[in-house]
Amino acid sequence: MSARRSSRSRRGSGRLAGLLVAALLLGLTTWSVVALAPPDPRPITAPAGEFSAARAFEHVQEVAAGTHVAGSPANGRVVEGLVATLTDLGLDTRVQNAVGTWQSGPGATEMARVRNVVGLLRGSDSTGRLVLMAHHDSVETGPGAADDAAGVAAVLEAVRALSQGPQLRNDVVVVLTDAEEACLCGAEAFATSHPLAAEGGVVLNFEARGTTGPPIMFETSQGNADLADAFAAAAPHPVASSFAVEVYRTLPNDTDFSVLLGDGDFTGLNTAFIDGAAAYHTPQDLPERLDRGTLQAMGDNALAVARELAGRDLGALARPGAQDATYFPVLGELVRYPGAWVWPLAGGALAAVVLLVAVAVRRAESTWGRTAGGTVLALVPLVLAPLAVQGAWSLLVAVRPDYSSMLDPWRPGWFRLAALALVAAVVLLWYAVLRRRVGPAALASGALIWLAVLAAVLAAFAPGGSYLAAWPALAGALAGVVAVLTTSRVARAGAALVAGAVAVLVLAPTVALFFPALGLSSGAAPAFLATMLAVALLPAVELLFPDEERSADGGGRLASAAVPAVAVVVAASCAGVGLLVDRFDAGHPVPSQLVYALDTDSGQAWWASTEHEPGEYTGRYVSSRGALPVDFPYLAGADVVSGAAEPAPLPAPVVETVSDSVVGGNREITVRVTPQRSGVRLLALELSVEGGSVTGGRLAGRPVAEPALGGDRLWVTFHAPPDDGLQASFAVAGGGPVRLRVIDGSDGLDGLPGFEPRPDGVDAAGTHSSDLVVVSASTDLG
Repeated sequence: MSARRSSRSRRGSGRLAGLLVAALLLGLTTWSVVALAPPDPRPITAPAGEFSAARAFEHVQEVAAGTHVAGSPANGRVVEGLVATLTDLGLDTRVQNAVGTWQSGPGATEMARVRNVVGLLRGSDSTGRLVLMAHHDSVETGPGAADDAAGVAAVLEAVRALSQGPQLRNDVVVVLTDAEEACLCGAEAFATSHPLAAEGGVVLNFEARGTTGPPIMFETSQGNADLADAFAAAAPHPVASSFAVEVYRTLPNDTDFSVLLGDGDFTGLNTAFIDGAAAYHTPQDLPERLDRGTLQAMGDNALAVARELAGRDLGALARPGAQDATYFPVLGELVRYPGAWVWPLAGGALAAVVLLVAVAVRRAESTWGRTAGGTVLALVPLVLAPLAVQGAWSLLVAVRPDYSSMLDPWRPGWFRLAALALVAAVVLLWYAVLRRRVGPAALASGALIWLAVLAAVLAAFAPGGSYLAAWPALAGALAGVVAVLTTSRVARAGAALVAGAVAVLVLAPTVALFFPALGLSSGAAPAFLATMLAVALLPAVELLFPDEERSADGGGRLASAAVPAVAVVVAASCAGVGLLVDRFDAGHPVPSQLVYALDTDSGQAWWASTEHEPGEYTGRYVSSRGALPVDFPYLAGADVVSGAAEPAPLPAPVVETVSDSVVGGNREITVRVTPQRSGVRLLALELSVEGGSVTGGRLAGRPVAEPALGGDRLWVTFHAPPDDGLQASFAVAGGGPVRLRVIDGSDGLDGLPGFEPRPDGVDAAGTHSSDLVVVSASTDLG
């Protein structure tokens, strides 16, 4: 009787220890995620030397009073207001009127007429130039309160605070670029032709791809160790990850920061907030939707890092350093260390895991065969859990088809919790099924082996991300050795707690940041990180299961099944609540992408959409999938869904030949293209030469970049064309006939035959072609 009571007591104390460890780790996870949250916004009465979100928000309201696409009268008013504001702050402020070009490739290029606002706050003994940059233009479909009026406001309020104190050591250059949304052409014009860019410098760029969440320093120049140190030393809200830098370097995405880095004379840091992506580039990107705490966090960091860099010797910082740093957020601080530590840590993790396996075999906690089996079986949750999350998103889309074109739902919080619970359910179910057959030590060791291998792979190919696997593997293996060598339940629980705490501190913030970064539509990627965390926590999970003695009876099996069952119930409940909470309405509409395209050569017109699965409203206009018979901007070569439209009496641009002559064996043709419709925001020129090639080009005085030349066809998209027409010159080799097709583009579908305004709860999607009207015509130039 006494022995049975003692056994029950040990089991009870073990389960209690497991619950305590689980509660502590859950609390630490919550703390790690909450530590990322932006602060409360400061009022307009905040001290003059501090950043105030309330003061900055007034700038947001002014800049984002309405849509202000590059070249529009509304954007002209924004430029005038920015010049006045910076001038009042004491900066020598000028407007750079120029033509920028970017994204040149074989046979195609983009150009734009831009109006950059550039101000100079002179330093007392400047060692270089610090550039504070944001873009002042908006997309065509919305006012751009977050993207990028928030960035502009952060810069303006930070400069106001900087101007309140003693003169700074270094020059501070404010660059508020134009046409970022169109083609990054404002940044290119500044980098290549503005005198203040001639000597390069250090850039702090501010962007947005959402309306809320912590501002993340997500991109840097190469050799970022010294800049990362400066950021960590100064930023009061240092949310940054070297893994994000590695990921972004592999993506095709660009910002103005990319242009300045590509110029070769600049280094720097790029910051953006990314949650609330459903409103990105849409009419819902309104000032009232912008999170003031997010604005406060961005401004606090902008001001503090600018002060730090304005007082440093920028000579060395303006050049790429010898190595990148590894860094990641931990409880409100930024842990960082040199890139030279990456391989030793990865190697240490591998060695520690090998030691754990050897000790476990020596102490009869496992065998070599069981460990090998556990290693193979550990792949199951690492593969299956992310696939389950991606499958759950597909199921959500099947239940609510209007999610199909969205990166994230309007209110994604409950769905993210469901995804995390689903990951836990897969891992716990896998563990519950196999722990008695294979053994807890073999399964935990197998998981750590894969983490250590991943740490080495990342060290080779993405060094800034190796920490995500190296630290959990190293801590887990060392704690595992301690647990194997002791018979004390308390010591084992303590080892599980320490190993779990390291995994939580390293991985939980990254999981929290990557769900909004990639969205639930790409939920498999953040789910993989969550699965890494889950398998790293297996020693702590083991404490929740009944011991071997009890597992042999029915009650033990029932208790074992209860652990994953709880996770399944939580996942289903969170998903159900998410569907109840996240409903489409006028403030959270279904996105609808629609283009009207008219080809005056054939007299045909089409409705077209880039939606993967057109919603009910868009489906009224489009039905067949495939490329259009002729190319149009944003639709060229795309697999669109289209439908026949009634041709509208819209005039095509007029082409006038200004000159046509032969110079040096090449034919040189100059034309003037004049839109005949009001509100035209772009002109596309497609020049084709039969049996020859396009060897040169110049539009509005700016040469076409060399990479776009040399073929028999040249496509130039020119944004913000002059109202009185665009002059374009081309040099053509070969004697074949030349044909010029021109397309103009304007915004707004109202008044077109067959168009019915969208109902409440449906609005324009966040794409550059939403509600675009394009009209084309061809001219034979002989």
